[in-house]
Amino acid sequence: MHIPLSRAWLAILSAAAISSFSEAACASDGPLIAVFTKNNTNPAYQNARIAADKVAGAMGARTRHYVPAKPDDVEQQKQLVDQALKEKPDLVMFVPVDDVAMVDTLKKITDTGIPVVTAVSEIKGKVVTFVGSDDAEVGYKAARDLFSKLNGSGKVVVLEGLAASTTSRDRSRGIQRALTEFPKIEVLDSISGQYDRAVAKGVMAEMLKKHPHIDGIVAANDPMALGALEAMREAGRKSLIVGANGALEAVKRIEAGEMLSSVDFSSFRIACVATEAALRSRRGEQVPPRIMLVADLINATNYQAWLKPVPERDCPNWADVVKP
Repeated sequence: MHIPLSRAWLAILSAAAISSFSEAACASDGPLIAVFTKNNTNPAYQNARIAADKVAGAMGARTRHYVPAKPDDVEQQKQLVDQALKEKPDLVMFVPVDDVAMVDTLKKITDTGIPVVTAVSEIKGKVVTFVGSDDAEVGYKAARDLFSKLNGSGKVVVLEGLAASTTSRDRSRGIQRALTEFPKIEVLDSISGQYDRAVAKGVMAEMLKKHPHIDGIVAANDPMALGALEAMREAGRKSLIVGANGALEAVKRIEAGEMLSSVDFSSFRIACVATEAALRSRRGEQVPPRIMLVADLINATNYQAWLKPVPERDCPNWADVVKP
């Protein structure tokens, strides 16, 4: 089933000073899904919220969004969970800001009997299903593409994500796997850009001062890749760069020849499937305990498929993702 575009969702300020809160203008009396995402700064999570609204609107449900005002803040996400539980949603779609620190908070939700679907970052707990992609494979594909383009030899910088994020740890593991296949690749520095464009730009500016020659950059997500690209432009330097997420701006940079590639860890597709899984489960349908989506490499040969703006994209067909 291709899910049509839902009606626009309206922003509503939360009474809690620490929170960002909005509710989609979907079915007024359908089941309410509380959607927890990590931040308002990474386009990947905006895409996830668009996907949740799209599917909810098509399936007669409502969404209410809970986003920490301070990006990826554990305490704020905990407080947002407490707020949501008072509002008694029918379902929860949960992207934890920390897969360890939020375990007890997830249990607090599931102990109420509210069904929970987790997405993007896997976390231990009694949930309906987890929907994501193999982050180690994402890191491996991105790094391998860069190292191959360098003919297996060169000096590179790695921009890691947040240490608290399982996606970051797994992508770093994938990058390390690629490095074992290319022993002549030298890692000059491996440093956190915190999954943030501005932070990565600053970090990369320092790397450019420190290292007079950099052949390539592996960024664990596209915002960091774009931040690194800005730093290189300002310094009058050029290096091959790869990212992850398949963000529209990054795809346009691939089209322009300014980035080598990205890997489509699609929070939009993941959230589409997670939201549909939650609603199918509520209907009494059997849902697999784990649903993993393939993350494709996006490069100069195939980028056109990713140029469509996210709100105009179709969600995956359930039957194509969940095989009998």
